[in-house]
Amino acid sequence: MPTSLRFPPLPGSVWDNVGNTPLIRIQSLSDATGCDIYGKAEFLNPGGSVKDRAAKGIIADAEARGLLRRGYTIVEGTAGNTGIGLATLAGERGYQVILTLPDDQAPEKYDLLGALGAEVRKVPAVPFADPGHFYHAAKRLAEELPNAFWANQFENPANGDFHAQTTGPEIWEQTDGQVAIFTCAVGSSGTMSGISRALKARNPNVQIVIADPGGSGMYSYLKTGEIKSEGKSVTEGIGIMRITENFRQIVADDAMRVSDQEMIDMVFHLAKHDGLFVGTSSGLNVAAAWRLAQANAGSGKTIVTVLCDSGSRYASRLLHPAWRAEKALEARPLVLGASHSST
Repeated sequence: MPTSLRFPPLPGSVWDNVGNTPLIRIQSLSDATGCDIYGKAEFLNPGGSVKDRAAKGIIADAEARGLLRRGYTIVEGTAGNTGIGLATLAGERGYQVILTLPDDQAPEKYDLLGALGAEVRKVPAVPFADPGHFYHAAKRLAEELPNAFWANQFENPANGDFHAQTTGPEIWEQTDGQVAIFTCAVGSSGTMSGISRALKARNPNVQIVIADPGGSGMYSYLKTGEIKSEGKSVTEGIGIMRITENFRQIVADDAMRVSDQEMIDMVFHLAKHDGLFVGTSSGLNVAAAWRLAQANAGSGKTIVTVLCDSGSRYASRLLHPAWRAEKALEARPLVLGASHSST
């Protein structure tokens, strides 16, 4: 495995600088397991998250098909990051952005969207079957407004296709084709859809594992064929109770349930020991990678996951003991065990 990864300078605009993110070796966990655990640093995209890729893929596809023109309005229902990605890219391309968001997201997201010039319409956080759900609210809004384009990240295959064209090949090249296991959570499912297809096309033996939070039905679906949820989760933007078009295109081998407590433990471990203060979905992803590495301890396998966004986007919650106590979560130290480091 290469010890350093170099990339050519990226040209031009914010648009041009989406993608080509570094792959970071998570030293503490890798040394403890004898596997190489890497996180794709998607928080280094211009809008600060992996959803910049979904936004770019969807916008580029809509422009190519004549569905978006300068002066049009992009409408989307989002937990925040896709909206931030759309708003980050929209200004320089001449689009307005209107977003419907559930009213229970981290306040940092609403503040950032306002700074980026997006119009935010908060709706109650309700189940998907409720017509007031943010997805349905966005669809209605796009139908009502003139010159509006509904991004529809959940059902729009341009989301997953962009990851198949960019993120998956980047991971393959950055690991010199040595990636053995890839894991991440799903929301719209575009990230997992594209990456799983790209990696499996290059090596069918790459193991693809979905990491699922409480309250989501995808673990149950992969294991039993039935969409059934257990518990709940404080994570934002991941977990789902329906099969989206992007999910249908995932090529998955297995799934695991990851608890909020495992996620919180990992978020604080990464901050203290690896200099990575990441968000809740990233903490869950790395917790899944950590468990997979433990199961393959000493094998030297390369395990890759996604660092979706920064913990600064959730600082008003994650860093406050009162919030964690309210959610019955305590940041506990990981038990790493004996070191398997070969360095």
